Amino acid sequence: MAQVLEFKLPDLGEGLTEAEIVRWLVEVGDVVAIDQPVVEVETAKAMVEVPCPYGGVVTARFGEEGTELPVGSPLLTVAVGSATADTGAETEGSGNVLVGYGTGAPPARRRRVRRMAADVVTSVADAPAAAPAPAPAPAAETRGRDDGPVPVISPLVRRLARENGLELRELTGSGRDGLILRADVEQALRAAATLEATTQEATLLPPATLPTTTTTTNIDGVTRTPLRGIRGAVADKLSRSRREIPDATCWVDADATELMRTRAAMNAAGGPKISVLALLARICTAALTRFPELNSSVDMDAREVVRFDRVHLGFAAQTERGLVVPVVRDAHVRNTEALSAEFARLTEAARTGALTPADLTGGTFTLNNYGVFGVDGSTPIINHPEAAMLGVGRIVPKPWVHEGELAVRQVVQLSLTFDHRVCDGGTAGGFLRYVADCVEQPAVLLRNL
Repeated sequence: MAQVLEFKLPDLGEGLTEAEIVRWLVEVGDVVAIDQPVVEVETAKAMVEVPCPYGGVVTARFGEEGTELPVGSPLLTVAVGSATADTGAETEGSGNVLVGYGTGAPPARRRRVRRMAADVVTSVADAPAAAPAPAPAPAAETRGRDDGPVPVISPLVRRLARENGLELRELTGSGRDGLILRADVEQALRAAATLEATTQEATLLPPATLPTTTTTTNIDGVTRTPLRGIRGAVADKLSRSRREIPDATCWVDADATELMRTRAAMNAAGGPKISVLALLARICTAALTRFPELNSSVDMDAREVVRFDRVHLGFAAQTERGLVVPVVRDAHVRNTEALSAEFARLTEAARTGALTPADLTGGTFTLNNYGVFGVDGSTPIINHPEAAMLGVGRIVPKPWVHEGELAVRQVVQLSLTFDHRVCDGGTAGGFLRYVADCVEQPAVLLRNL
């Protein structure tokens, strides 16, 4: 006899409490396999494919495309019968799955999976009874790591491990009941390195919260568009930055002629092309080594300035879905060629909507190349909770006094917006002047290589 199981929108990590349905990948009546993606959702940080924990026939879907659902809301129901169970017994799943995602066939494992995932997947048939899930048997706690599903809730944690070839069964989760968190995966990937960004606890919206749709209304010539997804996240972050950070901006014009010649020489030598952004990023990391006060954030609860030894460099990228700030991890240890390759990878991921929350969090300093929009200067809003942002205008031919004579040179305007709580104007001015010196004379960088 078939059993109808309800699959709810799981905790997607990063403290995200809701997601918008972008595209359904299955229809009612389709047969799905265990761990098969069934819906694509957009959170405030990324697009995520959500896999289904059970194999069977889809009997219902909850929410149309464009509907926003809170974590814990029903996504779909699946009829699981003996036929699908037999089919599942013949195939082996990925193993690295969400809590509630079983890949083997033994009935005992399936029962154990349902107990472990009581907060994610519930049985519709048993719903009226509302009986509490029984505690796992002591014997289950003594089983080897190779028996049963891996205790992972977030699909983002699962993807991070899969993309880096990490076997989740080898990890011991630091969460409740051994739950493997993103921090555990990152700690394993980075060995003994200390994580500078803490993984936020995920929170659920109240059950009474009803799904809403992101519709645009036009009444009497007035258009109202809900602030949701990335646009809503940007609005919240910029508003918080303006409220909390006493920012100031300084700027300087620089002759970038030699920088452009250096780039041309690099690219003429063969190999991967070097972008201007990569050269500016290399200058940024060198400047932050000299002025580490700007690679920090402010913890007002503890009334402390938190300084970071490692530079995780964010860069502003405009996409069809809105402004995003991908993060180049450990930019301070990458050479110019490696920086250029990583910028290209993250830019393409931003363009296609394939950035993950891990790609968009943990930055310590931001580089904003607003010159691509054809403007010379700007006073950008700091990317909270960072302490500074370097802005770069367009590089254009202008009259410039060079070696005592008027000449046409490639000139760029540089600006630094900084949190006045972490440093005074002398530090900010010193940072910006060093950046300008490196732009005008790239050989200055050789001193610190």
